[in-house]
Amino acid sequence: MSLSETVLPQILTLLCDLYEDTDGFLECTDNAQLWYNRGYANGMIEALGELGLCRQVESLVAPDSVDVAADHVLLPWGRAYAHGRDMGRRETNEVMESS
Repeated sequence: MSLSETVLPQILTLLCDLYEDTDGFLECTDNAQLWYNRGYANGMIEALGELGLCRQVESLVAPDSVDVAADHVLLPWGRAYAHGRDMGRRETNEVMESS
């Protein structure tokens, strides 16, 4: 069993947990951490999609649209979302590349 085979289930579990914990984030503009976490999860989805793992992701969560936070980009919670998305994408790629 390769490292990526052991890491991927952990990443998918984290993704599911983040999606569950951030459900309804669009209505919580007073909680930037919630927005960051949802952005992080969506960044993970982007990275996994680039690796050809869309089916695994879509079997677990219904991904947000790409522009889910577009109306909030200039606001503090929107910036938190964008930063989270960037970090989720980058860190998922780093983990998957090293495995």
